[in-house]
Amino acid sequence: MSATEKDKQPSEPVEDDNEPDEWDKRIFSTGCADENTTLNDCFFEKKDWRACKDEMEAFKQCWKRRGNEDRTESKEA
Repeated sequence: MSATEKDKQPSEPVEDDNEPDEWDKRIFSTGCADENTTLNDCFFEKKDWRACKDEMEAFKQCWKRRGNEDRTESKEA
Protein backbone atom coordinates (compact mmCIF):
# COMPACT_ATOMS: atom_id res chain seq x y z
CA MET A 1 0.00 0.00 0.00
CA SER A 2 1.40 3.38 -0.99
CA ALA A 3 1.52 6.44 1.27
CA THR A 4 -1.38 8.09 -0.60
CA GLU A 5 -3.48 4.96 -0.22
CA LYS A 6 -2.78 4.97 3.52
CA ASP A 7 -3.85 8.61 3.73
CA LYS A 8 -7.21 7.75 2.18
CA GLN A 9 -7.90 5.00 4.75
CA PRO A 10 -9.93 6.23 7.73
CA SER A 11 -7.97 5.87 10.95
CA GLU A 12 -11.08 5.02 12.96
CA PRO A 13 -14.61 4.19 11.89
CA VAL A 14 -17.01 7.12 12.01
CA GLU A 15 -19.76 6.61 14.54
CA ASP A 16 -23.24 7.39 13.20
CA ASP A 17 -25.01 8.59 16.31
CA ASN A 18 -28.65 9.43 15.68
CA GLU A 19 -29.46 9.96 19.34
CA PRO A 20 -30.22 13.58 20.27
CA ASP A 21 -27.42 15.23 22.22
CA GLU A 22 -27.87 17.87 24.94
CA TRP A 23 -28.07 20.70 22.36
CA ASP A 24 -30.76 18.89 20.38
CA LYS A 25 -32.78 18.21 23.52
CA ARG A 26 -32.59 21.86 24.54
CA ILE A 27 -33.69 23.10 21.11
CA PHE A 28 -36.50 20.53 20.85
CA SER A 29 -37.78 21.58 24.28
CA THR A 30 -38.29 25.17 23.08
CA GLY A 31 -40.88 24.09 20.52
CA CYS A 32 -39.03 26.08 17.84
CA ALA A 33 -36.64 23.45 16.48
CA ASP A 34 -37.97 23.73 12.91
CA GLU A 35 -37.61 27.50 12.91
CA ASN A 36 -34.13 27.20 14.37
CA THR A 37 -33.09 24.74 11.66
CA THR A 38 -34.53 26.98 8.92
CA LEU A 39 -32.68 29.99 10.31
CA ASN A 40 -29.38 28.10 10.57
CA ASP A 41 -29.77 26.69 7.06
CA CYS A 42 -30.39 30.19 5.72
CA PHE A 43 -27.25 31.54 7.37
CA PHE A 44 -25.22 28.54 6.16
CA GLU A 45 -26.31 29.19 2.56
CA LYS A 46 -26.09 32.98 2.53
CA LYS A 47 -23.32 33.63 5.10
CA ASP A 48 -25.09 36.84 6.12
CA TRP A 49 -27.68 37.16 8.88
CA ARG A 50 -29.12 40.25 7.20
CA ALA A 51 -30.26 38.05 4.31
CA CYS A 52 -32.24 35.87 6.74
CA LYS A 53 -34.58 38.48 8.22
CA ASP A 54 -37.75 36.51 7.46
CA GLU A 55 -36.33 33.36 9.03
CA MET A 56 -35.18 35.32 12.08
CA GLU A 57 -38.61 36.89 12.48
CA ALA A 58 -40.29 33.46 12.25
CA PHE A 59 -37.97 32.16 14.95
CA LYS A 60 -38.60 35.19 17.18
CA GLN A 61 -42.38 34.84 16.81
CA CYS A 62 -42.21 31.14 17.64
CA TRP A 63 -40.03 31.94 20.67
CA LYS A 64 -42.62 34.43 21.92
CA ARG A 65 -45.60 32.16 21.17
CA ARG A 66 -44.03 29.34 23.16
CA GLY A 67 -43.28 31.55 26.17
CA ASN A 68 -39.54 31.01 25.95
CA GLU A 69 -38.80 34.58 26.97
CA ASP A 70 -39.45 33.58 30.57
CA ARG A 71 -36.99 30.70 30.45
CA THR A 72 -34.18 32.87 29.07
CA GLU A 73 -35.16 36.09 30.80
CA SER A 74 -34.74 37.95 27.51
CA LYS A 75 -36.20 41.41 27.21
CA GLU A 76 -37.84 43.02 24.20
CA ALA A 77 -35.35 45.46 22.71
